[in-house]
Amino acid sequence: MGRKSRPGIGRLNLGQVSTVSFLGIYLRFAGGPHTVCNTARCFNTGSDGKLRFAVYVQTTQIAHYAGIEESRERAIFHVNTIPAMRRPRGTGSLFRRPRSPFWWIQYYRDGRCYRESSHTTSESQARRLLQRKLAEAASDTFVAPRTARVRVDELAEDFLRDQAIHERKARSDADTRWNLHLNPVFGHLRAISVGTDQISRYIQMRKEQGAKNGTINRDIACLKRMFNLGAQATPPKVARVPKFPHLVENNVREGFLDDAGYQALAQAAGAVGLWLRTLLEVAYLYGWRLSELLNLKVRQVDLLGRTLRLQSGTTKNGDGRIVVMTDHVHQLLTQSVSDKKPDDFVFTRDKGRPVREFRGTWTFIRNQAGKPNLLFHDLRRTAVRNMVRAGVPERVAMQISGHKTRQIFDRYHIVSENDLREAAHKLENRSSGDQAIVRSQPSELLGVH
Repeated sequence: MGRKSRPGIGRLNLGQVSTVSFLGIYLRFAGGPHTVCNTARCFNTGSDGKLRFAVYVQTTQIAHYAGIEESRERAIFHVNTIPAMRRPRGTGSLFRRPRSPFWWIQYYRDGRCYRESSHTTSESQARRLLQRKLAEAASDTFVAPRTARVRVDELAEDFLRDQAIHERKARSDADTRWNLHLNPVFGHLRAISVGTDQISRYIQMRKEQGAKNGTINRDIACLKRMFNLGAQATPPKVARVPKFPHLVENNVREGFLDDAGYQALAQAAGAVGLWLRTLLEVAYLYGWRLSELLNLKVRQVDLLGRTLRLQSGTTKNGDGRIVVMTDHVHQLLTQSVSDKKPDDFVFTRDKGRPVREFRGTWTFIRNQAGKPNLLFHDLRRTAVRNMVRAGVPERVAMQISGHKTRQIFDRYHIVSENDLREAAHKLENRSSGDQAIVRSQPSELLGVH
């Protein structure tokens, strides 16, 4: 005794339902069996004693509302076809992937789709993860999953590659700093986890190891460059660049070489060889860096024009320079380049071997000259001071020595004790002159009665 179906509601006998259970209902339609929801909700309609189970049949295109009335005589199955309900915009979704036991989540930010594994088989946990990701996607602190997985060692690879591509002069130093100091501390960390705490602990560790502030600053500068390159990458590999501190450096050297000391040093260098005597003279007069001098080629020496030239790209700041030789420099360079080809190095040892390193020789001659603490770089500071004291305009002096900024030039133009003595002597002479003028004034002008 089946009940007459209302319009729009189909009627199926129990024999047309293959399975009825709380785990799922399978219906046989023309398109084949369809899986219904995982659980059925049971509710009582009233005093007639009939139980009704409400379920939803989800197909690829439409959703069916199904109701089952079960009595003692027979069971009647009602199917009502309703339009498919769209998922609300911005709520994300959960899905399964083939051969993956975990739930996957999907959400959008700025029109871009992000999919990632929840790493859990629990649907509730995956849904909580989805809600958290949706909240992050709506905030300004969102980090893309790909960016969150980037480690510092990947940033270091990009940094060292950039050093090699642009042929940075300090790329070997940068490689050493990464392998010896930075990699053991930061290499295994994700870039997103590096903050001021990790950087401060690294600085403290390096100080305990005895590193100076300047050395630590060079390490931090390499790490900062890694993060900046990661932020400039497409797509970005770094969501944010942490603040990198800069330590105060009190290692400004104040070494100078006076005329008497230079004469003693030049005599000791002449006893070693022509190459060292010429190298010393050029560095003392023009203040060129040691690396610039050791890479000097014969073609850069113009004996007829009496000029010495540094090509663009061979200097520290990349700018070329040219100076006019003094008579003594001209004589020394004439002997140094004799019988050499244009591509040969100017400063060579016996049998034409280029000079690359002479720390032992330098230690020997400075001890012979009575200057045991003298650095070769002190010749650069001495040259700057001598040019300024000789009346050379500072702009010309900076061009000769290769100082690009006034700040660095002023660091080298340090006043020596002799300069202070001369200043005191001039002040004393002025004071004596003022006293003589006062003594020569009439007593009426001085207010003495």
